[in-house]
Amino acid sequence: MADRIPLPVSEQTPDPRDPAAKVRTFPTTPGVYLMKDDRGEVIYVGKAKNLRSRAGHYFTREAAENDRTRELVRYIRDVDFIPAVSEVDALLKEARLIKDIGPKFNRVLKDDKSFPYLQVRVREEFPRVEFTRTPRRRGVRLYGPFTSARSLRAAIQVMQRVIQFRTCSLDIDSADDRWRWFRPCLLHSIHQCTAPCNLRVSREEYRRQIRKLLLVLEGKTARLLREMRQQMLEASTAMQFEKAARIRDEITALENLELRGDVDRDVQPEVFVMDPKKGLTGLKKVLGLSKVPRTIEGFDIAHLSGQDTVASLVSFLDGLPFKPGYRRFKVKSVEGIDDFASMREVITRRFRRLHDEAAAFPDILLIDGGKGQLQAALDAFEALSMEPPTLISLAKREEEIFRPGNPEPLRLSRHSAALRLLQYVRDEAHRYAQHYHHILRRKKLGE
Repeated sequence: MADRIPLPVSEQTPDPRDPAAKVRTFPTTPGVYLMKDDRGEVIYVGKAKNLRSRAGHYFTREAAENDRTRELVRYIRDVDFIPAVSEVDALLKEARLIKDIGPKFNRVLKDDKSFPYLQVRVREEFPRVEFTRTPRRRGVRLYGPFTSARSLRAAIQVMQRVIQFRTCSLDIDSADDRWRWFRPCLLHSIHQCTAPCNLRVSREEYRRQIRKLLLVLEGKTARLLREMRQQMLEASTAMQFEKAARIRDEITALENLELRGDVDRDVQPEVFVMDPKKGLTGLKKVLGLSKVPRTIEGFDIAHLSGQDTVASLVSFLDGLPFKPGYRRFKVKSVEGIDDFASMREVITRRFRRLHDEAAAFPDILLIDGGKGQLQAALDAFEALSMEPPTLISLAKREEEIFRPGNPEPLRLSRHSAALRLLQYVRDEAHRYAQHYHHILRRKKLGE
């Protein structure tokens, strides 16, 4: 049956309901809003952190004049909402409703692009959780489609903080003892993965973690919370107070799944414009690595007229920004303008701490600059008596890549995915350093 297209509002009998007035009664809490036409059919589903504000936006002059929403606004005759307990819950509710209802304008406003999905490979011994636009047909639990790739990636990251699971592509086999010597990635160091790659979690315990995730994804968070409260009570009764406290903290985190962090600390990076997997594969080839890198850290120095010198560290995991791994440094031992000395200081501080905590080094360490900055980083590792990871620098003017022991720089095509990934890491480190510098300046002005 062909889609029924309602008449434009100008050709309809005025409806006594006023959706613009109705949204002003909506709560200011998270949820999903449903736009309906004159027949009461849902034509668009959206998520919101603040239902009143987000749904009310469609009844402003700006929305009526916007190319992407103009047609939708013409047909809105009613609006309803479904509350959610958190931003993540709203995102998941939105995906389920879009899948069940198939609203016309959700498809139109996405310009027929493929939607992102979240899939869990449940048949694996240690199921991995994946973001994908080309979902598998077998052996997975599939969730979506989602309207926003960025929101889905953020939700995966948020849920990892509460329910630790793996997002890597490793084929883990607990019967193979070699995995006991595998080095976990930084997700384990920051308590977002229980490291099944190093067999630090049993198959049974890991699957209990995945079950928690599936309950959240399927909208059964209330059921999960009831189970966890009972577990907390049982642990407390058995005087297992540390276990009870851990479960209590997990309950609190589940009840407050927010997609956004502190604005100054957790700035959203720019949209990625190429396939990160191609970039990583390209780096393996051009740098002569034995395997495709997973983790990249980038450093940059920023100052204003020699004052308030700061440094930034950005972390990329599987070719994408990993904001929990971002760090900022105030340079303490350097007077005036000396980028080389500043770089030595922050590299020393960073890697001494990683060494002391027995934490994993990144696969690639990228320094913003040329030969001088690269040598400063090498000097820091030499002073620490440490073997550096794969260490390179990227000079801005000619986009040349410098490597230790290679007098000639590596020059890649400007269209190379490997170069574009390094540029993204370098530019993100620069942006983050400048942002920190601006924070310090605002604080000074406010004193």
